[in-house]
Amino acid sequence: MSQALTDLQEILRSLNAVREPGVYAYVSVPHGSDVSTLPYLAYFREREGISLILPEEAAHQARLPILFRCAWISLTVHSDLEAAGLTAAFSTALSSRGISCNVVAAAYHDHIFVPLHRADEALECLEALSRTAQSNIAP
Repeated sequence: MSQALTDLQEILRSLNAVREPGVYAYVSVPHGSDVSTLPYLAYFREREGISLILPEEAAHQARLPILFRCAWISLTVHSDLEAAGLTAAFSTALSSRGISCNVVAAAYHDHIFVPLHRADEALECLEALSRTAQSNIAP
């Protein structure tokens, strides 16, 4: 595994956004629900219930109400969990185009969930962010 990057400009220059295949859904289930058979990507316990991100088809099969349909974009750069500014940089770039993003920072990579119908535009925006950082390299 590569060394985790800490410098924001280096992270942005190395940014590579990849759309993962499929359609994903945010759902919420009551505490105590058995979710052991669900193929969720993310699980988070909140006061109101358990939030899950899972393939949309699995949500339909389990008859779970879908709160948000989305595309999953992975940032393949290995950023340090203590690196400051990455989420602010890409969320600012996306929000400047009116694209919402829901972020999961995992151990090695950041994962962005964007509205399904804005996925291609989000990828283009993230690529532009990286190109801008690459063009700002001092000679």
